[in-house]
Amino acid sequence: MNETKNSRDTDLDRLSRLKALSWLSTSELTLLVRALTVANFGRHEVIFCEAALASEAHILLAGIARITCLNARSERVTVAMLAPGPIPEFPSWPSSRFNFECVAYRDCRVGSLSHNDFDEISAHASESVTRKLHENDLKQWYRLLLRGSGYLIPALRERVALALLELCSDFGVEESRGTLLRESFSHQDIAELVGASRPRVTEHLAQLEHDHFVLRQGRQIIVRVGELAEAIATRGS
Repeated sequence: MNETKNSRDTDLDRLSRLKALSWLSTSELTLLVRALTVANFGRHEVIFCEAALASEAHILLAGIARITCLNARSERVTVAMLAPGPIPEFPSWPSSRFNFECVAYRDCRVGSLSHNDFDEISAHASESVTRKLHENDLKQWYRLLLRGSGYLIPALRERVALALLELCSDFGVEESRGTLLRESFSHQDIAELVGASRPRVTEHLAQLEHDHFVLRQGRQIIVRVGELAEAIATRGS
């Protein structure tokens, strides 16, 4: 794909706004933009398959992506929603039946480069690129562990609440009433994240709204993050 100078300049602006790459200098970000192979993906289009997720470093420059996999019934479900930033690496095993994919939830712009090229660009950075990318991967796996494990957090209400807090962390905007989710995620999206049926998740969302942890603003919701986090901690103690 041929890229114009204006497009590259825009990608530099996008990279400079990513908190996950804030440890890179302006000169390193410029080198990173030049090294990236960039492509655009439409809604529902598969960005990467499992093998590609593990073979290179990928950065979501714009849009929203989701990580999907096959569940025990061979149904493809969403296990993570991704905001712009490094796309986490999911392991590719010969015997794996999960078949992870990165899919565009909204129109996406993605840049890719080899891990070696990324290491060379950030060779003089104060932080280790390997450690930083590993931390990003661990964050996603930790979230998945908490949301999906009925052993660690058996109550569905708490898992739904955790999913809302996670979405607020990545897609929320602080305002006077709480945290406004800029994107409208469906009840089915949240149900897949927590491994439950849509009707049950709808019931728990309605209860959270009844308890004033969640407020409605048209199709968007506002989450009272502090109060909801405190309620989860209190119930778990």
